[in-house]
Amino acid sequence: MTIYRLNHTLRFPLVHLAAEDGLLAVGGDLSAERLLTAYSQGIFPWPHDDLPLLWFAPEQRMALKPGEVHVSRSLRATLREEKLEVRFDTDFDGVIRGCATSLREGQDGTWIDSAMVAAYTRLHELGYAHSVETWLDGDLVGGLYGVSLGGVFFGESMFSRESDASKVAFVTLARRLAATGFQLIDCQMHTDHLESLGATLRSRRTYMQELSEGLSCSTMCGRWGVVEAALEVRVPQLVMAASSP
Repeated sequence: MTIYRLNHTLRFPLVHLAAEDGLLAVGGDLSAERLLTAYSQGIFPWPHDDLPLLWFAPEQRMALKPGEVHVSRSLRATLREEKLEVRFDTDFDGVIRGCATSLREGQDGTWIDSAMVAAYTRLHELGYAHSVETWLDGDLVGGLYGVSLGGVFFGESMFSRESDASKVAFVTLARRLAATGFQLIDCQMHTDHLESLGATLRSRRTYMQELSEGLSCSTMCGRWGVVEAALEVRVPQLVMAASSP
């Protein structure tokens, strides 16, 4: 098994060279340029304690089309109550830190360390990372964050301090993405929570085809909470084409 070590360039190995567990490469950094390049090629970082930075491209990828989001009867009732308010890009720091401190079943800690917080905050400042926040009586009680390129939203993490708070954020996001022509929500790895919302596993080949189609669209770059700040830019201006080291 060959694991590729990244150097100072932004080149990644092709995704089909990943190991059985999806591990593709080690090293590199979390610069905005490298992160955007990775996402455009179907690769994402997943830091592990006491190891160099790890990059993954799993054979089975969890994803869904925005219009395929599943809303259960109980969740539909929660949405109708309108007790939870959803906002976009008004508290990115609160969301990413909420995700970083959330306890998760089967995990002792979090992969969202200080370097990840700084890196995605920078992407947010550049207009590529976005937060979807759920508020209750003026308090942030849940939400999610991720990266937007072309017609693809790459979900990174979510958290919830109130029942259904993260689900309400996800459904609201999916509906907004569907209304604005997005083609895919990448959820990376399988969880029961994501499956309940309609995400399914697809092969790497299928995912890469859907990714390519989605990246042919323009990127809405800017704060999504402020419509006037969202600028359409073409993906090829932002990221490098896939290449091997």
